[in-house]
Amino acid sequence: MEDFFERNKCLVEALKKEGLIKSRAVEQAFLNIPRHLFVPEELIDEAYVDSPLPIGSGQTISAPHMVAIMLELLELKRGQKVLEVGAGSGWNACLMAEIVGSSGKVYSIERIPEIAHFARKNVEKLGMKNVFIVVGDGTLGYPEEMPYDRIIVTAASPKIPKPLLDQLKGGGILILPLGDRYCQKLIKLKKDRKPKISEHGYCFFVPLIGKFGFTS
Repeated sequence: MEDFFERNKCLVEALKKEGLIKSRAVEQAFLNIPRHLFVPEELIDEAYVDSPLPIGSGQTISAPHMVAIMLELLELKRGQKVLEVGAGSGWNACLMAEIVGSSGKVYSIERIPEIAHFARKNVEKLGMKNVFIVVGDGTLGYPEEMPYDRIIVTAASPKIPKPLLDQLKGGGILILPLGDRYCQKLIKLKKDRKPKISEHGYCFFVPLIGKFGFTS
């Protein structure tokens, strides 16, 4: 087990040297929430390879470098309420929960019940009390807990789902891979009277399926 934590430290140092982990908050979250606890048992030796890994049902746990990029763009702060669309393994939700602290909350929506179950089991391993995994259509958001300080979408969408924008607080930030099924641009939207959108490179994510995403 000690070897995994050493590998995690090496990964974090590599991401820092590449300029992808910039803040102390993201660095500490990566160190405190080890990725090997969130991958299928048969892939545990690959947990600290900087690559996406399959977790079943056609879904993946994102590559560490992409997670680092998205977390830095989110500008998370203590006490914030976050909505994640696409729970996956639960790793990203736990990283965010570590950053927002016990006074913050992370709600993560997953459309595939089996994947949601996998995420819940992983969250329970760490005893995280401020992460809530919900089964549903993530493109509809989660109005029960709106508004949100931050929203992150971890699947590719052909457009920005209107319900997500509606559920974001004024001044809040939304991160989303925008494009078709084969190529997307990572965008950052800051909600204002006229939303401010910036682009942050090309990426590749599994498709966002739902009423305001891809239909299948």
